[in-house]
Amino acid sequence: MPGRSSSNTGSTGFISFSSIESALSSLKSFQSCISSGMDTASSVALDLVETQTEVSSEYSMDKAMVEFAMMDRELNHYVKAVQSAMNHVKEERPEKIPDLKLLVEKRFLALQNKNSDADFQNNEKFVQFKQQLKELKKQSGTPKEDGRQREVDTVKDKDASRAGNE
Repeated sequence: MPGRSSSNTGSTGFISFSSIESALSSLKSFQSCISSGMDTASSVALDLVETQTEVSSEYSMDKAMVEFAMMDRELNHYVKAVQSAMNHVKEERPEKIPDLKLLVEKRFLALQNKNSDADFQNNEKFVQFKQQLKELKKQSGTPKEDGRQREVDTVKDKDASRAGNE
């Protein structure tokens, strides 16, 4: 059927990227949802520290921030992979249209394989959250992070191994 990616694979001719670009636009708008979630988790965590609520609740918010940062990173990687695949096809204009899904998957996996804990240091909201939490703890006299950081690192390690198994 014309216009379906499965029928265009390996065929010659013109390909329209308008539906892909529209889907990318929708994905990019989802980034604002992730950002809002990070803002909410940060606000709740800071409130918990201010009210000196039990540490496990604060850890839950820390864990939520790690999850949001991972979602943000993964979404950014996927958008980059799709854009890269589209640009490749637009620039190369191959005689036969490649399997776009496979091309995107390969590029996405290549980006995911480069994941590291340093990625979180580049996430503005995550860094801001950690700084605010540290400052608030300093002001309130709350002890520094104890074993919770190790548990957050464990969550990150699980993410890294999960990405490697996919």
